[in-house]
Amino acid sequence: MVGLITAIIFVPLLGALAVCTWPQKNGRPIALMFNAISAACALGLWWKFDAAATDLQFVERHEWIPAINAEYLVGVDGLSLLLVLLTSLIIPFAFLARPLPGGRGFYATMLVMQSALYGTFTAQNFVLWFLFYEMSLIPAFLLIKIWGGENRDRAATKFFLYTFLGSVGMLLSFLGIYFAKGTFDFTTLASLGKHGLLTGRLAWLAFAGIFVGLAVKVPLFPFHTWLPDAYQTAPTGVSMVLTGVLSKMGVYGFVRLLIPLFPNQIKIVGPWLLVLAVCSIVFAPLAAWAQRDLKRMVAYLSSLR
Repeated sequence: MVGLITAIIFVPLLGALAVCTWPQKNGRPIALMFNAISAACALGLWWKFDAAATDLQFVERHEWIPAINAEYLVGVDGLSLLLVLLTSLIIPFAFLARPLPGGRGFYATMLVMQSALYGTFTAQNFVLWFLFYEMSLIPAFLLIKIWGGENRDRAATKFFLYTFLGSVGMLLSFLGIYFAKGTFDFTTLASLGKHGLLTGRLAWLAFAGIFVGLAVKVPLFPFHTWLPDAYQTAPTGVSMVLTGVLSKMGVYGFVRLLIPLFPNQIKIVGPWLLVLAVCSIVFAPLAAWAQRDLKRMVAYLSSLR
């Protein structure tokens, strides 16, 4: 039996197929309909969610790639549920903000990104999580590249290079963790992290790779330079998703991955992270003040997280 979380993830993909199949003029209504179905499933999660429980809820576990101990493992806690609900809230406004005559490709790509966002916020295994994480970045790149405004090629390329290089570092770090510990399961790795997941130089290399990959996505200063160009060039609806949901993937990664897996490293670099935060607090408003484009102004202000 398909669980609620699986339904939430795959309904938008079915919607993308439906949008591509039906007549062009029906693209937005169909996209909104499938979004409403996913939102209803998300509300079902919220309705049945036990706020007093501390463990993951609505867990679905299926064998996937036994050779590397990778499972289809999804579940939600309070943080995941909030982000799932946030995604369900913002995506329909993004559809309404960008009416495109005959724009089936736009709506289908947005639905694919919505599915990937749901998967990112609910996956509990790194292989599955990384698949959804990257799956969300490709539609974002295409939405900027194809439907963006002036200088869209430059903005899309910059977005792709930053996020791709960050993802490579994160992937290499988790491969190192897997070869050392033999698992991709977040819960198991978090339990091991309490006593030191890795030791010595390997621990710092793995920490650095994951940190940079997530810092680019937040984005933290000084990894934020892709943000103004992407916001300015992207369609309004895409900019809404970038600032409202996509950037939350990085923050979610810090809470879900970096802090539980590397608590000792976080304690050591904590003061330096505060320095980066102060730099963002000082730099972002000044940069926003100097802008003449509203989207670029919002981009700089959105980096204040």
